[in-house]
Amino acid sequence: MDIKDIIKPENIVYQKTKLFTEKPLSYCPGCGHGTAHRMLLEVLEEMNIQDKTVGIAPVGCSVLAYEFLDIDMQQAAHGRAPAVATAVKRLMPDKFVFTYQGDGDLAAIGTAETIHACNRGENFTMIFINNGIYGMTGGQMAPTTLPGMRASTCPFGRDTEIMGNPLKITELLAQLPGVYYVTRQAVHTPNAVRKTKKALRIAFENQKLKKGISFVEIVSNCNSGWKMTPNQSNKWMEDNMFPFYPLGDIKVPQLEKV
Repeated sequence: MDIKDIIKPENIVYQKTKLFTEKPLSYCPGCGHGTAHRMLLEVLEEMNIQDKTVGIAPVGCSVLAYEFLDIDMQQAAHGRAPAVATAVKRLMPDKFVFTYQGDGDLAAIGTAETIHACNRGENFTMIFINNGIYGMTGGQMAPTTLPGMRASTCPFGRDTEIMGNPLKITELLAQLPGVYYVTRQAVHTPNAVRKTKKALRIAFENQKLKKGISFVEIVSNCNSGWKMTPNQSNKWMEDNMFPFYPLGDIKVPQLEKV
């Protein structure tokens, strides 16, 4: 039997979204970025807004998104994605605009841009990949690195007495009136993936309402930076990251009275 007789259109139940390029993913095996990309692209395809969308990604692992997402993308300097997204959205208000950033970018060098874009209530979506470490640049401690967690710049673990506490940037941003919707999700299991996709759909639908920032944090692993296998890193994430960064909605808009 020829393979073409098996793989017929009526037999296909799951396939690659058309918005992925043909370039093979170059993320570390087991990394959550690829799944996060797919959920994002599936949402854009299902909403049929791929030709109306502009993505902004800065420096770090997120910069690789340009190679895999077959939509309009604009690069920003390290940490400056919210500032660039502000300009794009204000100049082209009918576009669906999003930033795709890691924790070192969004919560460290880009803290000012992040907070002020949220405080102004800019009308775009922010996607925040939090793996508690600088993944691309050598595994340094990030603002989100957990107490006692090892990194290349704190090989004996993060000492909060001299290095400070992890920054819960998502909870901080949720307090700002310019932020409309805030949620924290993950992509390590099928159930988590479904919840993340739903959250991303809500975040993009919210842009039609012009209510302000929709912020989606995705807690992910970094098995290479954490020096673990993919399975070990997922288990470590469940046991350590989730208790400190609990999954679920943090700020959901109240239904307006008619």
